[in-house]
Amino acid sequence: MGEQPIFTTRAHVFQIDPSTKKNWVPASKQAVTVSYFYDVTRNSYRIISVDGAKVIINSTITPNMTFTKTSQKFGQWADSRANTVFGLGFSSEQQLTKFAEKFQEVKEAAKLAKDKSQEKLETSSNHSQESGCETPSSTQASSVNGTDDEKASHVGPADTHLKSENDKLKIALTQSAANVKKWEIELQTLRESNARLTTALQESAASVEQWKKQFSICRDENDRLRNKIDELEEQCSEINREKEKNTQLKRRIEELESELREKETELKDLRKQSEIIPQLMSECEYVSEKLEAAERDNQNLEDKVQSLKTDIEESKYRQRHLKVELKSFLEVLDGKIDDLHDFRRGLSKLGTDN
Repeated sequence: MGEQPIFTTRAHVFQIDPSTKKNWVPASKQAVTVSYFYDVTRNSYRIISVDGAKVIINSTITPNMTFTKTSQKFGQWADSRANTVFGLGFSSEQQLTKFAEKFQEVKEAAKLAKDKSQEKLETSSNHSQESGCETPSSTQASSVNGTDDEKASHVGPADTHLKSENDKLKIALTQSAANVKKWEIELQTLRESNARLTTALQESAASVEQWKKQFSICRDENDRLRNKIDELEEQCSEINREKEKNTQLKRRIEELESELREKETELKDLRKQSEIIPQLMSECEYVSEKLEAAERDNQNLEDKVQSLKTDIEESKYRQRHLKVELKSFLEVLDGKIDDLHDFRRGLSKLGTDN
């Protein structure tokens, strides 16, 4: 009832593996609430985290604790009382920084509380010792200078006060002895924890070397895989180019097949035409013979035409000659006709005369 939460966040909780002291074991399946609590009655601070009904962190903060950031989002601290190392994984670096700052504040507050309790214990012890020294002298003075009634009146309250102070001193010494035993146990636990942590650190250093080797192997494997991926990508690009070529070849093959079908059709037509070639050849020979005969006839006709031209020329010459002769004949005939007319007129006149 005296504890109150002073800071709350959410994180993934881990604990160091108790067997190996170098591997982290998840204490929660998911991010859980992690809170700082302040105990008013004991003047102490604790980190508490609960996953459902299970308490996974119950760590009292002491001045000798240290919170270490191991990465941008992960931090850890060792708890000697719980004999373990707690780790917290945050969703952001800002949350880790706030948690670490709060851890430092709580650590300083725990240190101040411890110093105050020690001062209070020393003050109470000194006050008890001073009261024990002064009380006998006052009692002696009272017994020397006063009466029995005065002794009774003065010694009674002093004894009561001394008794109460002695009781307080006994309680303080008992608590101090218990605290000393407790601190011795804590010191022994811290030494054991320190030894375990040293061993864990040595094992961690060895494992770091192993992890470095594994990382180098993984990096080489990664480089090899990247080169393989590059080769595969190059092969994929070549395959894509081959696919494009195949597509073009398919189109070309389709075009050639179409042309081949057309050529086959033409070939069929030519074959059909070749079947009538002998007939055409015979007809061609017949036509050639006809042509030769026609050429001979033409030659004969040309000869005849030439002879006819010669005859025509001769006939023309003869015609011109005949025209000349006919003209001369007509002139003679006209003369004769005139003579006949004269003769007729003469005969007519003669008949008339007769």
